[in-house]
Order: sequence, then structure tokens, then C-alpha cells
Amino acid sequence: MTLDPRLRDQLVAAAVAVRAHAYAPASHFHVGAAVLAADGRVFTGCNVENASYGLTICAERAAVCAAVAAGVRELRAVAVATGLDEPATPCGACRQVLAEFGPDMPIVLVGRGGQRRETTLPVLLPQPFRFADLARSQDRAGTDASS
Repeated sequence: MTLDPRLRDQLVAAAVAVRAHAYAPASHFHVGAAVLAADGRVFTGCNVENASYGLTICAERAAVCAAVAAGVRELRAVAVATGLDEPATPCGACRQVLAEFGPDMPIVLVGRGGQRRETTLPVLLPQPFRFADLARSQDRAGTDASS
């Protein structure tokens, strides 16, 4: 999917703005994300760290959760803004979650000074795990049980 330049700029601006709300007392790595729903709405999220590190949530997953809470099931694009000079990519867990709602989405990565890099989810996660994989496993389990 080609992302309209106006939508791209809107997503970037939203991701940069929400980055200011990140809660990162341990890493000081502030991240903001904005996802574009199929209906044109934009949802944002920022990273929220926790003293129990495993409970930390990334900005991308926070944005996806906000969209899902509003009834969205299809995402078209995401922008991720960090405080690093060079743009950074989403972590593996975020890539997998993004793939659940928009497996072919474009991704706009933004650095502190406004540097941008564009990629796609299939480039960053070429073979995501899907519910279809679970269905194949269940089909196989039925075959194994009858053998």
C-alpha cells in the first residue's frame, strides 16, 4: 500500500507528539506510535515502563490496543517516533502484533531530528505467526489422534 503524503505527515506528527507522554524512567528511551485505521482514524500510544520490566508496554502495542478498544480490526500504516538521531524499528513483539491487524502495512520510522526512513512490515517480519498456523496445528492434532 502506498501511503498518501498527507496521511504520512499526519501519522508522523501524531507519533512525535505522543512520544512526549512516554513513561520511561529506566531506559529513558521515549517512543511514540500512531496507527492508521482502515476508516482513516488515527490512534496513538507511547511506551510505558514498569519496575517489573516484563510488564512494560511498547508504544506500537499501546497504539494498536487503543485502536482495537475503539472497534478497529484493520490497520493500514504505522509511524514510530523515537528520541534517537537515527530512526529505530519496532521490536519483534510489536512486529507480530502489527501483523495481526495489517500484515502488509507501510511503516514510517522517525528520528529525533525528523529524519525519516520508510519500510514495510513484510520486510521487517517476512513470516509472521498467524491464526491459520494454529488451525493447521489443530487439523494435524486430529489426524494424529486418529492414527
